Amino acid sequence: MKVVALRAFDSQPEVTEVEVPQPGAGEVRVRVHAASVNGFDLSVAKGMLQGMMEHRFPVVLGKDFAGVVDEVGEGVEDYAVGDRVFGVVTKDFLGDGSFGEYVVVPTAVGIAKLPEAIGFTEAAGLGLAGTAAVMAFDGAGVREGDTVLVVGATGGVGQQALQLAKNAGATVIATAHTDAENEVVTSLGAAHTVDHTQDVAAQVRGIVPDGVDAVLHFAGSPEPLVAAAKPDAAFASTMLRSPADVPSETLRVTSVYAHPAPETLERVASHQAEGRTAVTVQETFGLDDVDAAFARFAEGTLGKLVISIA
Repeated sequence: MKVVALRAFDSQPEVTEVEVPQPGAGEVRVRVHAASVNGFDLSVAKGMLQGMMEHRFPVVLGKDFAGVVDEVGEGVEDYAVGDRVFGVVTKDFLGDGSFGEYVVVPTAVGIAKLPEAIGFTEAAGLGLAGTAAVMAFDGAGVREGDTVLVVGATGGVGQQALQLAKNAGATVIATAHTDAENEVVTSLGAAHTVDHTQDVAAQVRGIVPDGVDAVLHFAGSPEPLVAAAKPDAAFASTMLRSPADVPSETLRVTSVYAHPAPETLERVASHQAEGRTAVTVQETFGLDDVDAAFARFAEGTLGKLVISIA
């Protein structure tokens, strides 16, 4: 089958052929229709996880996927051939990725059934971003009437979190810089925008002098944002090594590591199917153009970059 993979740590990602994988016990094989680019994929491609995770070469890149189950392994009862699914490749090693025609995944984590109302292209951008956004939203305990600052609001996670906060009845302040960025976050429900290239805290205090009730942090350093929050505000972040990275003794800090449990993915899919959230697909690429997709991602995005496979 055709994949995008690394042959060694010092190699560049390349389109190559590998054997079609076979599902083991408790696994299903998915015929991938679409995948999407995440920062994790670029880190793997650059060899930045060497020594941190086992690499089984050739390492097929890609975490997010959407497609159709085409074979089930022994003991699998909750999925059948023909089921539409989406999710995140979640294994304790790197090797099996979604940038290929097929991927084998366990049914215990990282996969859920995909409602008919959601297309594969949109679903490919839901798994990792949607999971991280839901966990950050829950971690911050966002409630109706809160004022929430979303930092990194133009990315896939930030856009999902912005919409969750808006739909919960919160007033959202979103970071943006260009006219295009302002337009995107405003269309998704942000009541105010602040320029992330300037003093964010000062801009936020100009809108809400007492500070925000919660910060959802998905980009940049956390330190300058402390002054934007009330003393007892919630601070949920995907960018922390630990809560101690936020220099405050009073903020309620949650460090988020996205874990795509099936029930979380089902919730993410429900939000999308019911129109409570939407995935902004900025651009689609083929497997042969993954290098161009990576270059575009490194420039900054206004949503998800999707790899169309079938």
